[in-house]
Amino acid sequence: MLDLKLIRSRPDDVRRALEAKGETGADLNRLLEIDQIWRAKLARVEELRAERNRRSQEVARRRKVGEEAGDLIEETRRLSGEQGDLENEIKELKTELDRLHEWIPNLPHASVPIGPAETANQEIRRWGDFSFPQGRQPHWKIGPELGLFDLDIAAKISGAGFTLFTGAGARLERALINFLLDWHTKRHGYTEIAPPLMVRRESAFGTGQLPKLEEDMYASEKDGLFLIPTAEVPLTNIYREEVLAASRLPIYLTAYTSCFRREAGAYGRDTRGLVRVHQFGKVELVKFVKPETSYDELEKLVQNAEAVLQALELPYRVVVLGSGDLSFAAAKCYDLELWAPAEERWLEISSCSNFEDFQARRAGIRYRGEDGKVHFVHTLNGSGVALPRLLVALLEVHQTASGEVKIPASLQPYMDGLEILTPVQ
Repeated sequence: MLDLKLIRSRPDDVRRALEAKGETGADLNRLLEIDQIWRAKLARVEELRAERNRRSQEVARRRKVGEEAGDLIEETRRLSGEQGDLENEIKELKTELDRLHEWIPNLPHASVPIGPAETANQEIRRWGDFSFPQGRQPHWKIGPELGLFDLDIAAKISGAGFTLFTGAGARLERALINFLLDWHTKRHGYTEIAPPLMVRRESAFGTGQLPKLEEDMYASEKDGLFLIPTAEVPLTNIYREEVLAASRLPIYLTAYTSCFRREAGAYGRDTRGLVRVHQFGKVELVKFVKPETSYDELEKLVQNAEAVLQALELPYRVVVLGSGDLSFAAAKCYDLELWAPAEERWLEISSCSNFEDFQARRAGIRYRGEDGKVHFVHTLNGSGVALPRLLVALLEVHQTASGEVKIPASLQPYMDGLEILTPVQ
């Protein structure tokens, strides 16, 4: 959530940010109008309160010396009634102001390329060997041949957009989970968390999923709970409404969870295979840091995600997102995209974002600095990484001409030394 003082003092900057992000749900003009009316009525209430106090003191003085005070008492009652009416109006105005405020997105950082949708995205670097022979099978074909997953049975159980991992596929997924968690905890210093998979509305609001993305979330309306779209939500809310000691920062957390998204806009070839599904596993990385370090921490976060892709010998590129492709809450974001050689396309495998103090303001996450003052933390998160598209790349990149798939050396210890996946006879 943006600081309301910033919105008042820099409305043109906020207006440009709305345009740059392509946000149509926010009504900045109405917010500024309501804010002005609200503050004027607050000021009037303070005037009335001061005037009532003066009159009350005068009434007490007159009574003490035996003078008549009926006119002042009547005037005080009138002022009290006016104050009560104004306070009711102020409550209604504040409710509308809050509703308008929560739809204002975060401002893009000055280094973010400005442009609509993906046209302003800029490739920063590539890693790996991108020379592949022709004739590789797509993951959705070779996966079942290797006995790794069965999408038809998953559809019978739950409908389209779900995956049933079987045999070596279930084992491979478990191996990847352990590999990723070990890498981030042992090499990068993250603390592992096993959070709940359902969260309250306040938690989803704190990270910026609500209200904007409510239609994409699975909800249990009876219980007022939402299935998490990413572990970012429960991890960030661990410190909701808390004031941390400065000595505790930075805090690095990681978690493996299942994630749930409706993916309402999915269509075409993305509905085939593992590229776009409603339930998927992901290892998430979340940071709580001091504001002055947050952009250095963002670069380190990207490097943390890159490290596991390099260890798995998967070619990828790093892209800085343009303003039109930024999420509602992000000030800056890098995407890591794996190359799927059989389908000849890039697949986003990780988004690493700096939210600055946007989420912290919504969730009330602060720290007490060395100066004794309370400040909002900066929060960051990134995928470290998502499993379905990681499996897609593993199957297509490490595929052999004979239809087998080599297991990268770094992953073999998690597969009891198994070096290659072979077709099921």
